[in-house]
Amino acid sequence: MQRATLVRLSGLALLGVSLVIGIRILIGPSSVQHVEVPEKDFYRFPGVSGPGEAAVLPARVPAAWTNYEQGSASRVAILLTDPESSWLGLAHGFKSIGIPFRITRNVHEALAHKVVLVYPMISGKVLSPDALQALAEFPKTGGTLIGVQVLGGGLNQVFGFRDAVASRQRYDVTLVQADPLLADLTDPRERQLRVGIRGKGIEVMGTYGYTEALTPLARFDDGTAAITQTAHGPGRAYAIGLDLGFLLLKGYNNRGEELVKTFDNEFDPTLDVWLRLIKSMYRAAQEGAVTLGTVPFGKSLSVMLTHDVDFTQSIKNAVDYAEYEKSQGLVGTYFIQVKYIRDYNDDIFFNDEGVRYVKRLADLGMELGSHTIAHSRVFDQFPMGTGRETYPSYAPFVKDRATAYNASILGELRVSKFLIDHFSGQTIVSFRPGELSNPFGLPQALVATGYRYSSTATANNSLTHLPYQLNYDRLTDSEVEIFEFPVTIEDEALPKMGDRLPQALDVASRISRYGGSVVILIHPNILDHKLAFEKGFVEAVRPYAWFGSVGEFGRWWAARNRVEIDVARDPTAMRVTLKVPISVAGLTLEIPEGWQVARSGNSARGVEQHGTVVTFAELQGTRTVLFRPRSSSPSAERRS
Repeated sequence: MQRATLVRLSGLALLGVSLVIGIRILIGPSSVQHVEVPEKDFYRFPGVSGPGEAAVLPARVPAAWTNYEQGSASRVAILLTDPESSWLGLAHGFKSIGIPFRITRNVHEALAHKVVLVYPMISGKVLSPDALQALAEFPKTGGTLIGVQVLGGGLNQVFGFRDAVASRQRYDVTLVQADPLLADLTDPRERQLRVGIRGKGIEVMGTYGYTEALTPLARFDDGTAAITQTAHGPGRAYAIGLDLGFLLLKGYNNRGEELVKTFDNEFDPTLDVWLRLIKSMYRAAQEGAVTLGTVPFGKSLSVMLTHDVDFTQSIKNAVDYAEYEKSQGLVGTYFIQVKYIRDYNDDIFFNDEGVRYVKRLADLGMELGSHTIAHSRVFDQFPMGTGRETYPSYAPFVKDRATAYNASILGELRVSKFLIDHFSGQTIVSFRPGELSNPFGLPQALVATGYRYSSTATANNSLTHLPYQLNYDRLTDSEVEIFEFPVTIEDEALPKMGDRLPQALDVASRISRYGGSVVILIHPNILDHKLAFEKGFVEAVRPYAWFGSVGEFGRWWAARNRVEIDVARDPTAMRVTLKVPISVAGLTLEIPEGWQVARSGNSARGVEQHGTVVTFAELQGTRTVLFRPRSSSPSAERRS
């Protein structure tokens, strides 16, 4: 990101540029024009060269919905009516918020569940008359039916509306004032959601407004219902008037320009509210609903302290931040610009002296990550590259904010990683680009070069305060094993960071109400008010926050992403079976009110419970935990 306090070393920066006047960057998939970097502007480490192995981009493989078809009837059933839809956004969203689900295309399999979400539409074009009739009867027998884009099939009365009216002129969704499902959504920014922003000049996504809905949960700005609610005895039917999977992917793929209101430093839970609402429907309908918590060890907020080391003085000051974090038992993430070339941006600071500071950060136990080499604003326009770029032949040169030479995406990733790994002794897995410039091909490029975690987007651009999984080319149909941890609070806005502590704590408090995450970005170009901010923030949120590096939280989140939950319940017991392929400490479950871990036998080993929050010290493999109603007697537990 551009530092407001950065002094541009113009005399040094323009060395050699006069030789290449008139040469322009070629933006596109082919190549960037080459210029020679003078030897005096290039720092060479004697005997160091690499990496040796070429980076190979993974093939783009469309995700198969069948990968998500397993699971018991205790989960939400997603009845997929169009496999070419944006169902992957729905899958990633459910995983982020912790809703157990399975996907099926079989209506009768779906109706064996208590809660069925039909996606992406209900109409006679995608469902047979028999299937439509079965869906119509489902809520009448006590089931909960959630229809996304209910467009026909004669189910209007079941969902409680007269007509579904299409429009691209709806911008706002307002939740109704009082309903038990909305009890936790009390913040004004949770009650008023966006489909678009008037006056941006960007076409908004199409929606369906439901007319004459008697008891809607939410309304569009034209008065039609955005979410209907109809009771059928104990059963319920809800109709949602927009493509929820498509909306989620707009945020996760950073393609929601028409929705984005602020860049960072604000509370914007647009996607989170939709997911929390589905979660609320599930928990209200499913007896024994158990969901995955979003924060390790049952805390209510995840905090990652991160630093972009991209300025000459920053490499030295970073050690002061790290020493403070070490004194507090915290691990920060330091994204290092591997600045071995003097250019427009700055002097060289990844040299023998800079490497000593990098080693000191590693010795203090901090996580190191890559912040590229060029730190170019137009990183998102670099060609992908060959995957054979190596130091010292790779020589990216930044002429100005709009022009860079000799650069590629794979070169920036693989060469920076090689040098940080070589000098630090770590194997880095976390990446953040300069100026948060985000190429469409970055997800697969990260896979190819050995990274696992990205902190490239901002939470406000992503419309979520939860981590999420990335897709190939930031599109809709192919997922990659890279997780994004978007930036929440950063240091470049005005007023200066030290004066914004109360506002930052207010944002953190709002996010903590549903277990979100806060990524703090601090450039260590100065100490002063920025270090004071960090100390004040840590002290204020420590009672309810879990702290970790991007790598630590990334490993936890990636393991959590693979966890499967199934519940079997009878009047006297609830058995929760967890399948945990990757070892994870601090896994958190959210269980229904009135249930407690049965302490007899081995099922409760390493399990702690505080109200409805259950945590596991360490877990891997398959584990079944027995719960009983709080009124159960000790003798009843012994008999189990």
